[in-house]
Amino acid sequence: MTIGVISAMDSEHRQLAERLQEKKVTGDGNFRYAEGMLGGNRLVLTQCGIGKVSAAVGAAELIRRFAPDCVVSTGVAGGIDACLKVTDVVVSESLAYHDVWCGEGNEYGQVQGFPAVYKGCVPLLEHALSLNNTGLESRIHGGLVCTGDRFITDRTELDVIKHRFPAGLAVDMESAAIAQTCYLYGIPFLSFRIVSDTPGVEDHSSQYADFWGTMAERSFLTTWTFLSTLPDKL
Repeated sequence: MTIGVISAMDSEHRQLAERLQEKKVTGDGNFRYAEGMLGGNRLVLTQCGIGKVSAAVGAAELIRRFAPDCVVSTGVAGGIDACLKVTDVVVSESLAYHDVWCGEGNEYGQVQGFPAVYKGCVPLLEHALSLNNTGLESRIHGGLVCTGDRFITDRTELDVIKHRFPAGLAVDMESAAIAQTCYLYGIPFLSFRIVSDTPGVEDHSSQYADFWGTMAERSFLTTWTFLSTLPDKL
């Protein structure tokens, strides 16, 4: 099958693209793609840029050009639950916006006319969770991913999100926007996010920087393991 893989940042995209087999680079302008084979599947990787608009446009253009059988969002996220530690992985059982309010008659986080919560693709989710039985160093957790256009380092803001979304495990700036786009196109979707910082520390910015300095390359092997072991159909 053809799997579209969307990353926000160059560091995330590059580590995956370097490992593709039979790789070729296509596209033009702001839309560039690394195509290649992995484990019997065709992967199309793209770097969308940071934030909800960039993520939605990047997902739509990927779907329009390549008609993937599914889409996976990879990268990092901030943890908002005490069960998580740095380098753990959160995969999206569900996804919601933490910065949307459309008024009475809508749930907090719901774009009017759309679901309040988007569901992750069950076969992709189950495959990800099955990797917990293979001896991986990182623990993979299924749960709610909350998305908004803010890089959040303030503990109070994180607490507010957790209060509004008690089931929330992680926050990022892209996943729910890609989920909404895939919902519109009818494409199965999963967010696969490595935890770069966690609740319970005073300086989230330093913890995030430490992750990129010492742990990022090792932890992205978990993402690679997930992608390389996917079946050839859902």
